[in-house]
Amino acid sequence: MAKLKNIIKQLSEKDYSAIYDSLINGNAEKSAYLLKAMRERHLSENKVMVELEINANAYYTMRSRLSQKIEEYLVQQMESPRTDLLRKVANINEVFFTKKKTIAIAMLRKLEKELIEADLVGELPTIYKLLKKLHINSPDFFQFSQLYNRHVAYMLAVDKAEDVLADYFKKYGNYFLTGDATEKLSLELLTKEMHNIANLYESHRLYVYRCCILVFHRLFVDKEENLQQDEESIEDIFKRVQEIFETYNLDPVYYHLNLLFEFLKLEYYNHYKVYKQAERYFEEINDAASNLLINYPYYTFAIQFLISKFERSLRLGTEAELYAEQEELFADFEPDPNNVPQHVIYTVYQAMCSYYTGRYEETAKLLNTLINDVSLKKYPQAQMEIKALLCLQYCLLKDIDLYNQLSTSVQRNIRMIGKDACENVLTFLKILKIAVSEAKKEKQKKISALIPKFKSMSVNYFAPTYLIRMDEKFVERLIALEIQGGAIDGED
Repeated sequence: MAKLKNIIKQLSEKDYSAIYDSLINGNAEKSAYLLKAMRERHLSENKVMVELEINANAYYTMRSRLSQKIEEYLVQQMESPRTDLLRKVANINEVFFTKKKTIAIAMLRKLEKELIEADLVGELPTIYKLLKKLHINSPDFFQFSQLYNRHVAYMLAVDKAEDVLADYFKKYGNYFLTGDATEKLSLELLTKEMHNIANLYESHRLYVYRCCILVFHRLFVDKEENLQQDEESIEDIFKRVQEIFETYNLDPVYYHLNLLFEFLKLEYYNHYKVYKQAERYFEEINDAASNLLINYPYYTFAIQFLISKFERSLRLGTEAELYAEQEELFADFEPDPNNVPQHVIYTVYQAMCSYYTGRYEETAKLLNTLINDVSLKKYPQAQMEIKALLCLQYCLLKDIDLYNQLSTSVQRNIRMIGKDACENVLTFLKILKIAVSEAKKEKQKKISALIPKFKSMSVNYFAPTYLIRMDEKFVERLIALEIQGGAIDGED
């Protein structure tokens, strides 16, 4: 479940005002103050405690009670009138079998109108099915048959759109680890298929599902600035989707998809390096990260957040702080080895957090477990990159034998993939080879000359070697290695 601050931010103005007024009227002024502080994000938790003159225990109790009040309010809003309508639909056969024909038709038509207004169109086929029967001897039979067929087809289209959405992000994981052109073509075809489905009906739901793919595809797959004249900009998409969410604010799917579009906004501003704007969304997504990782892989590539979070820490120089956050971040997250792309990124994130706190043995253990427990045959680039990271750990641990074995294995991977496609890893290995060599002459100069070359290279697959901060401290750590015990294997 999303953290309290994220829930409060998602409240509509109407719901926020209603909750705030109920707290004031109930003499819960401090809770109302806390609600307002979290909504506006102007105050830290410590500042709120000072302003309210309460200690930490009292603050957390108050926050828990506020969360409970908000949840109770939202449940009440979702139960009425939507639950009443659904209950009526569930009992509609009673009307069919116990009421006169004219009364039954009138009740069904009234229920039809209410379902349309409440955007519960998924229940309309049940209504039209009965209206068909009641008009079997009437000229209106054809009209209700058409309406029934159309809404059944619409619901099938929504189901198909959800399937395409899940399939797209499953295939994106494969593309992310390999950069394979065939996988990219599959993503383009799925994007077109979603576009075709969405164009079948004037449907805000299909539009929202289409935008889940469209925005992500533009940011991470089709990165070229080739927007057609008749296409919406990403910012216009965000605006229109937000209007849909506000119009159908009782829709439970939209309530949860709001978090997904906050995530897309974060990635949008990261993509264009507008980091000041990105910070507006980072805090909210970070608070709800566990929820995003667990419940949203069918609607987006949620694990991307870990990469963005790590890149942000490198940019701000706070990478050493990430290790302590892991327990809370992954408290409810259960890694799935069958979801290889997600599992690779999750484990690499953990390993890099360990690396930046100097826990090289722990880092090596995590990477070794990943290589041994997950089959990476379909992802040779990922396997090569992970082994290259592991080579670095063995260097830092001064284990020359394991370094030699693994370095040779990485070079075999490189020959299979092709040197031109992974020159970055070749350069990375050259840096390590210089570091572990017995010759001490000009080590610093040689390593420092290779680092700019490494940084200038780019690849179209997941390359965690680029998460290594290659600064002066990194060079000093490498040249300080005094490895004994044999010559270095491998080739230049």
